[in-house]
Amino acid sequence: MTRERDMAGSAAIVGAGMAGLSCATRLAEAGWRVALFDKGRGPGGRMASKVVTAQGLCFAFDYGAQYLTARDPAFVAQVRDWERQGVAARWPAAGEDGWVGMPGMNTLVAHIAEPLGVAWSTHIRAIRRDHDGWWLSHDERTEGPFDILVLAIPADQVPALAAEHDPALVELTEAHPSEPCWTVLLGFETRLSAPDILSAADPIDWAARNSAKPGREGGEAWTIHATPDWSRRHVESDRTSVTASLLRALEEQVGTLPVPVHATAHRWRYARSGKAGIGAYHRPDIALAACGDWLIAPRVESAWLSGRQAADTLIG
Repeated sequence: MTRERDMAGSAAIVGAGMAGLSCATRLAEAGWRVALFDKGRGPGGRMASKVVTAQGLCFAFDYGAQYLTARDPAFVAQVRDWERQGVAARWPAAGEDGWVGMPGMNTLVAHIAEPLGVAWSTHIRAIRRDHDGWWLSHDERTEGPFDILVLAIPADQVPALAAEHDPALVELTEAHPSEPCWTVLLGFETRLSAPDILSAADPIDWAARNSAKPGREGGEAWTIHATPDWSRRHVESDRTSVTASLLRALEEQVGTLPVPVHATAHRWRYARSGKAGIGAYHRPDIALAACGDWLIAPRVESAWLSGRQAADTLIG
C-alpha cells in the first residue's frame, strides 16, 4: 500500500506507548503526516489498567505503571493540562509530584492516542529501506513509503527490526536491557487493615491499595509488583504459583488476609527499562530514530520527554 507523502514529510512510528505518542503529537503539530502502529489491542501498554468483576463485586486495577512523577517544566505543564481536561489527578500518597491517570493510568494513553488514529493490533514484523523511504510489513500488508522511521518500543524489541539497518542501535539496546516484573492483582470483599502503600520487602517491590487512588471506583483492589530479581528468577513460573507466593508475602506484611475473591498474575517481560541517559537516538543518514524511557530512565516522564526530544531532532 503506497501512501502519498506531503511537503512536511511523513513518519512511521512503531509503538504507541507514551514515547511514541509524544513523538507523534509533536510531529503532527509541526505538520508532519504520522502513521502509528502498535501490536497491542488498545491503549495502555506498560500503563495498563482494567476493571474486573468477581462474585458480583467490581475491582479497578492499574497493573502497569502505578503512578507518574512530573519534574521537568515541560512535562509539569503537560500534566497540569491533563488535569484541566479531567484525565489526570494528583495522588499525594505517591509524593508531592505524584500523579495518576483518571480513572485509570491507561486513560492518559487513550487520551493522547485518540486524535492520532493509531493502528492497533498491528504487529510490525519487518522493515526495509529503499530509495523511496521506509516500508513496514505486518500480517496484512506492507505500508509505506515513509520519509522517517521511529522505533518507540522497549529496547529488547528493537534488535528484531533494526539489526540489519543499524548495528550501533542494537548494541546500545543490548547494553540497556529491560527487567521483567511479575504483577499480582487481588480483590477482597472487605478493606484490609493496612496503609495504602506498603514498604518494599523482598519479594515485594511495590504493594498498594489501587482503590485508594483518585477517581477509582469499586471494591478493595490491590496491585503487587515483585522485585526485579525475584521476577527474573521466576520469569517462567506459572501464574498460580506466582500469585500464591506474592499473596503469602503480602500476608507476612499485613497479617492474616481474607481469601481474595479475585486473584490473578500478569507477567511483564519488559517492565523496568534500562537507563541509557541520552534522551533520544537519531541516525539522520538513514532517517531512523528511536525513543523510549530506556533512553533516559525508567519513568513515564522519561518516555514522554524522549519522544518529544526525538520529534524535535527530526523537525530541526
